[in-house]
Amino acid sequence: MIRGECNCGEIAFEVTADTSDVFVCHCSICRKFTGSNGIAVVIVSAKDFQWTQGESLITTWRKPGHDWQVWFCKQCGSTLPGKNDETQRFIPAGSITEGANTLKVAHHIHVDSKATWHEIGDRGQQHPNGFNLGS
Repeated sequence: MIRGECNCGEIAFEVTADTSDVFVCHCSICRKFTGSNGIAVVIVSAKDFQWTQGESLITTWRKPGHDWQVWFCKQCGSTLPGKNDETQRFIPAGSITEGANTLKVAHHIHVDSKATWHEIGDRGQQHPNGFNLGS
């Protein structure tokens, strides 16, 4: 089981399935959003994910002209889990407070777009563009 929350603790969630793979997106949109080298996320089935408190404090922002959207806490601004698509949810790895001890970076996506100053130093598989879980 995975549990997590926003920085202020007002929004919380849990995942009932086991998972271990972390995906790090290096695209320019994720870099601009986080102000860092990208964002590390865990992908889970929507049926295994649920909000346990504070859902009314969630707000979203969609990048104009793109299909990219972010979910965050209205109170503290923390990045929150969101829809990857109708069947999957992404969870920012940094928001996980319980159950992260088995997580390991498995994939780096949009590596062709990574910041020139960033050097990938782990053994995660590197993908020039996106990555489908089905491939």
